[in-house]
Amino acid sequence: MLVAVMAIGSASAHAEGNDYVPFPGGKTFLFRVTLTDKQGTPYSITKPLEFLSEKSVQRRQRQGLPVDSTDLPLSPVYLKQIAATPKVEIVCVSKWNNTVLVKVHDMADALPLMEKPFVEKMDHVFTSPDSISPSTRVFYRKELDPYKDGEDEYGRAAVNIDLMNGRELHKMGFRGKGITIAVFDGGFMNVDSIPAFKNVHILGKKDFVAFKSQNICIEGDHGTRVLSTMALDVKGAFVGTAPDADYWLFRTEDNYTEFPAEEDYWAAAAEYADSLGVDIISSSLGYQDFDIHDLDHKYYELDGNHSLISCTSSCLSSKGIIHVNSAGNDGNDTWKKVGFPADARDILAVGAVTRTRMNANFSSVGPSDDGRVKPDVMALGSAAATIGGRGTANSDMGTSFACPITAGMVASLWQSAPDKTAHEVMDAVRRSGDNYETPNNVFGYGIPDFMKAYHILKGQ
Repeated sequence: MLVAVMAIGSASAHAEGNDYVPFPGGKTFLFRVTLTDKQGTPYSITKPLEFLSEKSVQRRQRQGLPVDSTDLPLSPVYLKQIAATPKVEIVCVSKWNNTVLVKVHDMADALPLMEKPFVEKMDHVFTSPDSISPSTRVFYRKELDPYKDGEDEYGRAAVNIDLMNGRELHKMGFRGKGITIAVFDGGFMNVDSIPAFKNVHILGKKDFVAFKSQNICIEGDHGTRVLSTMALDVKGAFVGTAPDADYWLFRTEDNYTEFPAEEDYWAAAAEYADSLGVDIISSSLGYQDFDIHDLDHKYYELDGNHSLISCTSSCLSSKGIIHVNSAGNDGNDTWKKVGFPADARDILAVGAVTRTRMNANFSSVGPSDDGRVKPDVMALGSAAATIGGRGTANSDMGTSFACPITAGMVASLWQSAPDKTAHEVMDAVRRSGDNYETPNNVFGYGIPDFMKAYHILKGQ
C-alpha cells in the first residue's frame, strides 16, 4: 500500500472513467512456499564473491559484518523440483526467508508442492481480480517554475530540509555523493521524460511485481513525488535532500490489488538491492489490510519478526543497509498503529509533522507489539513539497514524503562519515531528535537535527 494520504495537483496513474480491461494472464493465484532448509546449495559462506557482488561484500567488510547462511542462495535442487511441477511457475525467491513465490491458474495445481519433503508450509498470498483499469502516461510540463518567494536556491523544497537543519550539511559539501539509494514504490510516472529529472543519477530501474508493467515510468506518480524530495537539483525551484546520491528505482507495489504477495516482491527487491551494494532503502509502503480480509495482519504481528516484509527489513542492518520506511497514515483510522514493515527492528520508521513541528493527526503511532518505540523519528509530511508526474509542484500530505526527505538526509550524513556503520548512523539520527530524552509513541525520538547528528558521529 502506498502511504500518501493526499496529493494536491498530482498525476493519476490509471485510465480515466471505467476503461477496464481483463486482468493480464487470466485467473491467477500466487502461493508463498517456505522451504525447510538449503541443502544442496553449491555455495559456501567462505566464498561470498561467488554469490554476492564485490560492492555488497565490501559493504559488509567495511562495517565488520559477517556473511551468514541467510546470504546463501536457495537450494537449486529444490528449485528444480518446484519448477518441474506441472502448471507451476516460479515468480521470485527470497534467500533470507528461504521462500519461493509460485504462480498457478488453478489452486489445485499448487497442492502437489505440499507433498515435497523439503516444503515446510505453503500460504495463499494472491488471487487475481477479473479486470483492472490500466495505467496511461500523463502529459507533463517541461520546465519547473522558479520559486517566487525570495531568492532561496532550494526553492519550494526549502521547507523539507530546513525543518531538520540539513542545509548546513549541504553547505559543507555533503549532498549524498557516493551513497546509493534504492527507492521502492508503485510507479515513477514520467521520471524518464520530465527534464527536471534528467540530471538525477539513476543507475537503473527494475520491476519486481509478478505482472510486469511495460514501463514503470507509466505507472503512478507516487514514486515520482517521493524521488523528487531526495534527488532533484534545480536551483531556485527545487533541490532535494540528497541530490548527489545515486538511485535505483524498483517497482514492488501492485497498484491494482492489495495482497501479501507484495511483501514477496519487496523482499526480492531488498535482496537484489543488497546484491547491488545499495546503502539505503527508501520505502514509502506499508501493509496490514488486504483485498481478502482473512489474510489481514494482526496487532500481535507488530514485533518485527512475524510478517515476511518485516522479517526482511529487520535483516537489512545486519547486511550494512539502512532502511528508512514511512510509519503509515492510519492515525485517524481504526488501525492507528504503524504498518508493516515500519515495525521492523533496526530501521528508521518515519512519522509526519506539520510545518509548525506539530504531529500530523494522520501519522501512525506506536508502540510495536513488543514495546519498542515507534515511529523512530519525524519529518515534514503535512504538507511536504514535491514534484509530481505532470512536472508541477505539489503540496503533499503523508508519511510517504517524510520518509524520503529523511532518507536523503541520512545519505548526506553518511557521506560525511563513511567509516560509520549503519547502526551508528541510525543511532546518531535518533539521538539528534528533539524528543530523544523523552521518546513516546506519537513523536518517537522526534525531529532529527542533522548537524547535531553530524557532530555526534564526529564525537564532537
